[in-house]
Amino acid sequence: MKTENKQNSLKPFFSLILSTGVPKLALTIGLAASLVTSAVGLSIPLLTRELVDGFSANSISMGLAGILALVFIMQAVCDGFSTYFLAYAGQKVVASLRERMWFKLLRLPVRYFDEKTSGETVSRVVNDTGIVKGLISEHFPQFVSGLITIIGAVIILLIMDWKMTLLMLIAVPITTVIMVPLGMKMQTVSKALQDETASFTGNVQQTLSEIRLMKASNAETAEETKGASGIAKLFTYGLKEARIFAFISPIMHFVIMIVIVAIIGYGGIRVSEGTMTTGSLIAFLLYLFQIIFPITMFTMFFTQLQKAKGATERIIDILNTVEEEGRDGKEMDISDKAIHVQNVSFSYTDDEPVLRNVSFAVEPGQMIAFAGPSGGGKTTMFGLLERFYEPSSGVITIGDTPIQELSMKSWRSQIGYVSQDSPMMAGTIRENLCYGLDNADGINDEKLWEVAKMAFADGFIKQFPDQLDTEVGERGVKLSGGQRQRIAIARAFLRDPKILMMDEATASLDSQSEGIVQQALSRLMEGRTTFVIAHRLSTIVDADQIIFIEKGEITGMGRHHELIASHALYREFAEQQLA
Repeated sequence: MKTENKQNSLKPFFSLILSTGVPKLALTIGLAASLVTSAVGLSIPLLTRELVDGFSANSISMGLAGILALVFIMQAVCDGFSTYFLAYAGQKVVASLRERMWFKLLRLPVRYFDEKTSGETVSRVVNDTGIVKGLISEHFPQFVSGLITIIGAVIILLIMDWKMTLLMLIAVPITTVIMVPLGMKMQTVSKALQDETASFTGNVQQTLSEIRLMKASNAETAEETKGASGIAKLFTYGLKEARIFAFISPIMHFVIMIVIVAIIGYGGIRVSEGTMTTGSLIAFLLYLFQIIFPITMFTMFFTQLQKAKGATERIIDILNTVEEEGRDGKEMDISDKAIHVQNVSFSYTDDEPVLRNVSFAVEPGQMIAFAGPSGGGKTTMFGLLERFYEPSSGVITIGDTPIQELSMKSWRSQIGYVSQDSPMMAGTIRENLCYGLDNADGINDEKLWEVAKMAFADGFIKQFPDQLDTEVGERGVKLSGGQRQRIAIARAFLRDPKILMMDEATASLDSQSEGIVQQALSRLMEGRTTFVIAHRLSTIVDADQIIFIEKGEITGMGRHHELIASHALYREFAEQQLA
């Protein structure tokens, strides 16, 4: 029972909204204007009553008609103010919410994104907050003004004729009994629809981002099947929503028509008996319509509220996720400091150890190479050094300081990373070279051309009509692999890192591009502590130390000739590749 109450509670939703810093001035102005709009609107039936009761064949009260026209104008103006300021308050709340989610996502650890697809996460930021936005910006202002109108109209009606008012109010409990279970059903369906939407968005984004792989693999049919399945599920949940609406809308119309007919019938009898004037009956009907319209909007409001509750749960899950540690650590220059990895173990899951008791030391300026079979833990070791993950046990130190004590910004700003796929952001070559630098706006073209030349990238950049302002396309698809690698190297030169990390930096290049890139890498490595992952031993034979990792454990360590003599599997690798 407690669990059910917790699930149906609106407290998390309201707590989340209030935590965004609701703009009180805009909300106050909007609510005040809404109150005036409703108050002015409530005077219209009374003025109409006087106008109707004062009708005669020869005369009409022009003064009363003028007042009525003025009231209409005032109501329209106040309604405009109310709508705008309440919508402004709602938009500010949602903008703050999206900002919090975006900032939070940027600070979450890499492990979070290992477990969640990017499409699903994007859906949470865009679709789920969009549902909350619809509630706050559109349905909430209507709910507030409607609530004020209903309360005012009911009070006036009770004063005018309490018997007819009670006849009208009989419909309220009947409607409530019907609507509450339908609302709970709507929450369940909406939650499932949001989950399916997130999943479908993730699949679409993944397929489109890897469109070349899909086409090269002739996977159109498979993707059509997968996409059609997702669309069918969305269709099914959409129909479930439609069925609930199909119940709600006719029921509401049925109840409303019954009330209207009852009021007209009873009121007609009262008019014929002389106990009610025609103007009073018309005024009563106008007030009835002022109550009916907000009630129909309430149906949409509570339906949207159920959707927003489901969306809120997912938003809160993201906001409550523990952020990446180390944002407030020490600032330290790591130049000329040795790196010690001491008894480091790591596992992505409790039952799958990836590294076991790894230990080694690196002197400043040395080149350290990791070799071994695929899946042995080389890339994971890079992830630990770059602090994408924290060791399950053991410690990594720079000098005498554990790297966890340094601020993440200080540590990563002194590391240069060049990988085999050379990831790039959509934008220009200039933007990619300066990406992430605090002083990006202050870097002049002369400096950019200098690092491009050091990376042997200036030649091909100058061949583009827009040169540094050339658009590279999504993930750099407009550039060749060798060009992307050289821009990645130029980016590393621009950062002047103290530690350089290279993960199969030339693995996917043709021989000509590999030669150019290797020269650029050699320049970049001069005087820097360098970590290299390479399956091709020809690129690491001159390393100061080669660490051979198998199944998460170091099984050999030394220079090339030492491992040839002492390590059977390394010797086998060497015979296959260097013969």
